[in-house]
Amino acid sequence: MKIVISNISEAPLYQQIKDQIKDAILKGELVEGDALPSIRAFANDLKVSVLTIRRVYDELEQEGFVTSQVGIGTFVSTSNIELLRDSKRRLVEKKMLDMIQTAKSLGISKEELNAMMDILYEEEN
Repeated sequence: MKIVISNISEAPLYQQIKDQIKDAILKGELVEGDALPSIRAFANDLKVSVLTIRRVYDELEQEGFVTSQVGIGTFVSTSNIELLRDSKRRLVEKKMLDMIQTAKSLGISKEELNAMMDILYEEEN
């Protein structure tokens, strides 16, 4: 699992790490039963405090994305995957609504908007 953290981001380090783990679960890069690195090893790899990783794992567990077994480790649990997907869909819907409102205000038709979406979507693949 590759985690990239930025010291210039407005998001705190623990939030950056937590969000990237959630994204990896959502994308299927981490699947149910996969072990996350030990707190100490992960902290060393990322060059952050063990307290930061402890907070990440604790919050992920509270949200149902991982389960911890004392002395064994922390493992991916997919019980909240649908909630995460739904929240991401709502975010996309909000951005699409903003786009539609902007297009309408500029006199862009639904057909033109769909054509632009098709072109941009294909360019990203």
